[in-house]
Amino acid sequence: MASTSEIVDSKAADQQPTASTKVIVVMPAHNAAKTLEQTVSAIPTDTVDEIILVDDRSTDETVEVARRLPVHLIWHPHNVGYGGNQKTCYLEALQRGADAVVMLHPDGQYEPELIPRMVEPILRGDADMVLGSRLATPGARRRSGMPAYKYIANRFLTTIENAILGTHFSELHTGYRAFSRELLLTVPFLRNSIDFVFDSEMIMQAVHFGFRIVEVPANTRYHADASSASAGQSLVYGVKTLGAAARLILHRSRLLRSRKFMP
Repeated sequence: MASTSEIVDSKAADQQPTASTKVIVVMPAHNAAKTLEQTVSAIPTDTVDEIILVDDRSTDETVEVARRLPVHLIWHPHNVGYGGNQKTCYLEALQRGADAVVMLHPDGQYEPELIPRMVEPILRGDADMVLGSRLATPGARRRSGMPAYKYIANRFLTTIENAILGTHFSELHTGYRAFSRELLLTVPFLRNSIDFVFDSEMIMQAVHFGFRIVEVPANTRYHADASSASAGQSLVYGVKTLGAAARLILHRSRLLRSRKFMP
Protein backbone atom coordinates (compact mmCIF):
# COMPACT_ATOMS: atom_id res chain seq x y z
CA MET A 1 0.00 0.00 0.00
CA ALA A 2 1.26 3.46 -0.87
CA SER A 3 0.21 6.47 1.17
CA THR A 4 -1.23 9.40 -0.74
CA SER A 5 -2.08 13.02 -0.08
CA GLU A 6 -4.99 13.43 -2.50
CA ILE A 7 -7.57 16.09 -1.74
CA VAL A 8 -11.11 14.79 -2.24
CA ASP A 9 -13.73 17.22 -3.51
CA SER A 10 -16.33 17.09 -0.75
CA LYS A 11 -19.11 18.07 -3.15
CA ALA A 12 -18.41 15.06 -5.34
CA ALA A 13 -18.36 12.52 -2.51
CA ASP A 14 -21.96 11.69 -1.78
CA GLN A 15 -22.00 7.88 -1.71
CA GLN A 16 -23.80 6.49 1.33
CA PRO A 17 -22.61 3.49 3.37
CA THR A 18 -24.07 0.13 2.41
CA ALA A 19 -26.03 -2.04 4.83
CA SER A 20 -23.01 -4.26 5.35
CA THR A 21 -20.83 -1.48 6.74
CA LYS A 22 -20.83 0.03 10.22
CA VAL A 23 -19.85 3.64 10.83
CA ILE A 24 -19.08 4.68 14.38
CA VAL A 25 -18.36 8.21 15.58
CA VAL A 26 -16.11 8.46 18.62
CA MET A 27 -16.03 11.59 20.75
CA PRO A 28 -13.14 12.09 23.21
CA ALA A 29 -14.70 14.43 25.76
CA HIS A 30 -13.38 16.58 28.58
CA ASN A 31 -15.56 19.34 30.06
CA ALA A 32 -17.83 19.49 27.00
CA ALA A 33 -21.19 19.90 28.73
CA LYS A 34 -22.00 23.24 27.05
CA THR A 35 -21.54 22.02 23.47
CA LEU A 36 -22.14 18.27 23.60
CA GLU A 37 -25.90 18.15 22.96
CA GLN A 38 -25.74 20.52 20.00
CA THR A 39 -22.84 18.60 18.45
CA VAL A 40 -24.52 15.21 18.84
CA SER A 41 -27.79 16.53 17.39
CA ALA A 42 -25.95 17.59 14.21
CA ILE A 43 -24.50 14.12 13.52
CA PRO A 44 -26.21 12.65 10.43
CA THR A 45 -28.04 9.56 11.64
CA ASP A 46 -28.56 8.23 8.12
CA THR A 47 -24.79 7.68 7.88
CA VAL A 48 -23.73 6.99 11.46
CA ASP A 49 -24.71 3.70 13.12
CA GLU A 50 -23.43 4.44 16.60
CA ILE A 51 -21.85 7.20 18.69
CA ILE A 52 -19.33 6.45 21.42
CA LEU A 53 -18.49 9.16 23.92
CA VAL A 54 -15.55 8.68 26.27
CA ASP A 55 -15.44 11.14 29.13
CA ASP A 56 -11.96 11.77 30.49
CA ARG A 57 -12.83 12.64 34.10
CA SER A 58 -14.66 15.88 33.34
CA THR A 59 -15.28 18.28 36.21
CA ASP A 60 -18.44 19.71 34.65
CA GLU A 61 -21.74 17.98 33.75
CA THR A 62 -20.49 16.22 30.61
CA VAL A 63 -21.43 12.74 31.89
CA GLU A 64 -24.88 13.87 33.02
CA VAL A 65 -25.59 15.47 29.64
CA ALA A 66 -24.27 12.41 27.78
CA ARG A 67 -26.65 10.12 29.68
CA ARG A 68 -29.59 11.99 28.15
CA LEU A 69 -28.28 11.58 24.60
CA PRO A 70 -28.26 8.65 22.12
CA VAL A 71 -24.62 7.79 22.77
CA HIS A 72 -22.75 4.83 24.20
CA LEU A 73 -21.06 6.38 27.24
CA ILE A 74 -17.76 5.34 28.78
CA TRP A 75 -16.29 7.39 31.60
CA HIS A 76 -12.75 7.34 32.94
CA PRO A 77 -12.41 7.41 36.74
CA HIS A 78 -9.07 9.18 36.24
CA ASN A 79 -7.89 11.66 33.64
CA VAL A 80 -5.65 9.91 31.09
CA GLY A 81 -5.14 12.74 28.61
CA TYR A 82 -6.29 13.42 25.06
CA GLY A 83 -4.27 10.58 23.56
CA GLY A 84 -5.26 8.18 26.31
CA ASN A 85 -8.90 9.04 25.69
CA GLN A 86 -8.57 8.27 21.98
CA LYS A 87 -7.09 4.87 22.78
CA THR A 88 -10.27 3.97 24.67
CA CYS A 89 -12.38 5.38 21.82
CA TYR A 90 -10.75 3.25 19.13
CA LEU A 91 -10.60 0.09 21.19
CA GLU A 92 -14.32 0.32 21.95
CA ALA A 93 -15.18 1.08 18.31
CA LEU A 94 -13.24 -1.98 17.16
CA GLN A 95 -14.92 -4.14 19.80
CA ARG A 96 -18.31 -2.94 18.56
CA GLY A 97 -17.54 -3.92 14.96
CA ALA A 98 -16.78 -0.59 13.29
CA ASP A 99 -15.73 -0.64 9.62
CA ALA A 100 -15.06 3.11 9.62
CA VAL A 101 -14.39 5.28 12.68
CA VAL A 102 -14.73 9.07 12.74
CA MET A 103 -13.10 11.05 15.53
CA LEU A 104 -15.25 14.12 16.22
CA HIS A 105 -14.53 16.64 18.95
CA PRO A 106 -17.62 17.35 21.08
CA ASP A 107 -16.92 21.09 21.30
CA GLY A 108 -18.60 21.87 17.96
CA GLN A 109 -15.46 23.22 16.32
CA TYR A 110 -15.63 20.70 13.46
CA GLU A 111 -18.80 20.32 11.38
CA PRO A 112 -20.60 16.99 12.02
CA GLU A 113 -22.41 17.44 8.69
CA LEU A 114 -19.16 16.52 6.93
CA ILE A 115 -19.14 12.96 8.32
CA PRO A 116 -20.65 11.31 5.19
CA ARG A 117 -17.86 12.76 3.06
CA MET A 118 -15.24 11.82 5.64
CA VAL A 119 -16.17 8.14 5.56
CA GLU A 120 -17.03 7.82 1.87
CA PRO A 121 -13.43 7.26 0.61
CA ILE A 122 -12.97 4.58 3.28
CA LEU A 123 -16.23 2.75 2.56
CA ARG A 124 -15.49 2.95 -1.17
CA GLY A 125 -12.10 1.31 -0.56
CA ASP A 126 -10.04 4.28 -1.74
CA ALA A 127 -8.53 5.36 1.59
CA ASP A 128 -7.62 4.14 5.07
CA MET A 129 -7.38 7.56 6.72
CA VAL A 130 -9.22 10.76 5.87
CA LEU A 131 -8.13 14.14 7.23
CA GLY A 132 -10.60 17.00 7.46
CA SER A 133 -8.27 19.79 6.38
CA ARG A 134 -8.98 23.34 7.51
CA LEU A 135 -6.44 24.70 5.03
CA ALA A 136 -7.28 22.78 1.84
CA THR A 137 -9.10 25.69 0.21
CA PRO A 138 -7.87 29.29 -0.25
CA GLY A 139 -9.06 31.68 2.44
CA ALA A 140 -10.33 28.92 4.73
CA ARG A 141 -8.14 30.03 7.63
CA ARG A 142 -9.51 33.59 7.58
CA ARG A 143 -13.12 32.44 7.25
CA SER A 144 -12.79 30.12 10.24
CA GLY A 145 -11.14 32.69 12.47
CA MET A 146 -8.11 30.51 13.19
CA PRO A 147 -5.67 32.58 15.30
CA ALA A 148 -2.61 33.73 13.38
CA TYR A 149 -0.15 32.03 15.72
CA LYS A 150 -1.95 28.70 15.25
CA TYR A 151 -1.87 29.07 11.47
CA ILE A 152 1.85 29.92 11.42
CA ALA A 153 2.73 27.02 13.73
CA ASN A 154 0.52 24.67 11.71
CA ARG A 155 2.14 25.59 8.41
CA PHE A 156 5.65 25.38 9.90
CA LEU A 157 5.12 21.90 11.35
CA THR A 158 3.21 20.61 8.32
CA THR A 159 6.00 21.74 5.97
CA ILE A 160 8.66 19.95 8.02
CA GLU A 161 6.55 16.79 8.38
CA ASN A 162 5.74 16.69 4.67
CA ALA A 163 9.46 16.86 3.91
CA ILE A 164 10.21 13.99 6.31
CA LEU A 165 7.25 11.83 5.27
CA GLY A 166 7.51 12.52 1.55
CA THR A 167 3.91 13.74 1.42
CA HIS A 168 2.09 16.88 0.25
CA PHE A 169 -0.71 17.43 2.75
CA SER A 170 -2.25 20.86 3.20
CA GLU A 171 -2.57 20.27 6.95
CA LEU A 172 -1.28 17.60 9.33
CA HIS A 173 -2.74 19.02 12.54
CA THR A 174 -6.46 18.78 12.11
CA GLY A 175 -8.43 17.10 14.87
CA TYR A 176 -11.03 15.81 12.41
CA ARG A 177 -10.12 12.32 11.20
CA ALA A 178 -11.62 9.09 9.94
CA PHE A 179 -9.98 5.66 9.98
CA SER A 180 -10.57 2.29 8.40
CA ARG A 181 -10.86 -0.80 10.59
CA GLU A 182 -7.76 -2.24 8.93
CA LEU A 183 -5.66 0.77 9.86
CA LEU A 184 -6.73 0.68 13.51
CA LEU A 185 -6.02 -3.05 13.68
CA THR A 186 -2.54 -2.56 12.19
CA VAL A 187 -1.14 0.69 13.56
CA PRO A 188 0.13 0.18 17.13
CA PHE A 189 -1.66 3.23 18.54
CA LEU A 190 -1.68 1.79 22.06
CA ARG A 191 2.06 2.46 22.15
CA ASN A 192 1.54 6.16 21.45
CA SER A 193 1.63 9.15 23.77
CA ILE A 194 -1.32 9.98 26.01
CA ASP A 195 -1.20 13.69 25.19
CA PHE A 196 -1.86 15.76 22.04
CA VAL A 197 1.13 14.44 20.10
CA PHE A 198 -0.86 11.21 19.76
CA ASP A 199 -2.44 12.74 16.64
CA SER A 200 0.91 13.36 14.96
CA GLU A 201 2.13 9.88 15.84
CA MET A 202 -0.96 8.33 14.24
CA ILE A 203 -0.31 10.08 10.92
CA MET A 204 3.38 9.18 10.96
CA GLN A 205 2.51 5.55 11.68
CA ALA A 206 -0.08 5.47 8.90
CA VAL A 207 2.41 6.83 6.37
CA HIS A 208 5.17 4.54 7.62
CA PHE A 209 2.94 1.46 7.23
CA GLY A 210 1.92 2.55 3.74
CA PHE A 211 -1.75 3.29 4.35
CA ARG A 212 -3.66 5.47 1.90
CA ILE A 213 -4.48 8.92 3.23
CA VAL A 214 -6.67 11.57 1.61
CA GLU A 215 -7.87 15.02 2.64
CA VAL A 216 -11.38 16.46 2.59
CA PRO A 217 -11.85 20.25 2.91
CA ALA A 218 -13.39 21.01 6.31
CA ASN A 219 -14.79 24.16 7.86
CA THR A 220 -14.19 25.01 11.50
CA ARG A 221 -16.02 27.16 13.99
CA TYR A 222 -13.84 28.95 16.52
CA HIS A 223 -16.00 30.14 19.41
CA ALA A 224 -15.78 30.81 23.13
CA ASP A 225 -16.70 27.26 24.20
CA ALA A 226 -14.40 25.50 21.73
CA SER A 227 -11.39 23.80 23.28
CA SER A 228 -8.16 25.52 22.39
CA ALA A 229 -4.56 25.03 23.45
CA SER A 230 -2.70 28.04 24.78
CA ALA A 231 0.43 29.38 23.10
CA GLY A 232 2.55 27.57 25.70
CA GLN A 233 0.74 24.27 25.19
CA SER A 234 1.04 24.70 21.43
CA LEU A 235 4.80 25.19 21.80
CA VAL A 236 5.14 21.99 23.83
CA TYR A 237 3.03 20.15 21.26
CA GLY A 238 5.23 21.43 18.44
CA VAL A 239 8.41 20.28 20.16
CA LYS A 240 6.93 16.84 20.84
CA THR A 241 5.76 16.54 17.23
CA LEU A 242 9.27 17.26 15.99
CA GLY A 243 10.53 14.71 18.51
CA ALA A 244 8.15 12.09 17.09
CA ALA A 245 9.41 12.90 13.58
CA ALA A 246 13.00 12.49 14.79
CA ARG A 247 12.13 9.06 16.23
CA LEU A 248 10.73 8.04 12.86
CA ILE A 249 13.91 9.17 11.09
CA LEU A 250 16.06 7.22 13.55
CA HIS A 251 13.84 4.16 13.16
CA ARG A 252 14.00 4.28 9.37
CA SER A 253 17.76 4.68 9.45
CA ARG A 254 17.99 1.72 11.87
CA LEU A 255 19.99 3.84 14.31
CA LEU A 256 17.35 3.54 17.04
CA ARG A 257 14.39 1.24 16.59
CA SER A 258 11.02 2.38 17.96
CA ARG A 259 8.16 0.05 18.87
CA LYS A 260 5.76 2.74 17.67
CA PHE A 261 6.78 1.98 14.11
CA MET A 262 6.85 -1.79 14.40
CA PRO A 263 3.81 -3.92 13.43
